[in-house]
Amino acid sequence: MKKQVSLIHSSTLPTVDYAYASKVPEGMNLLFMAGACPLDNKGKVPEDTDFEVQARMCVSNLKAALKEAGATIQDIAYTRVLVASSNQDDLVMAWNAIRKEFGEHDVPSTLSGVTLLGYTNQLVEIEAVAAIADKKD
Repeated sequence: MKKQVSLIHSSTLPTVDYAYASKVPEGMNLLFMAGACPLDNKGKVPEDTDFEVQARMCVSNLKAALKEAGATIQDIAYTRVLVASSNQDDLVMAWNAIRKEFGEHDVPSTLSGVTLLGYTNQLVEIEAVAAIADKKD
């Protein structure tokens, strides 16, 4: 039987567009991913990009980093989405773009508005924890 992350939905809490928890089976290796940033192939955040575009770029870069580690988006157990804005509409725009990219994998997540992110022009960043089966299994 293949070990994989299980997403746990609540039957008593309000229905939301994400799981309330995830379970990583014993014996899996955890991957703590660096924050996925909206960097282009030159290592820069493109000028004049909005929250939605940057969110999609972050997911694309996260998928590439996961692939390098032998994982996919389906192996993610938790994310934290950081959005450089105090405007809730901006946070929702980034969240909706990310949720669309994640598809059915409605991983538990935290969405936070922050003052500033590390790169010039950066508006969005995604932190993730993933789990993959040990090669011995």
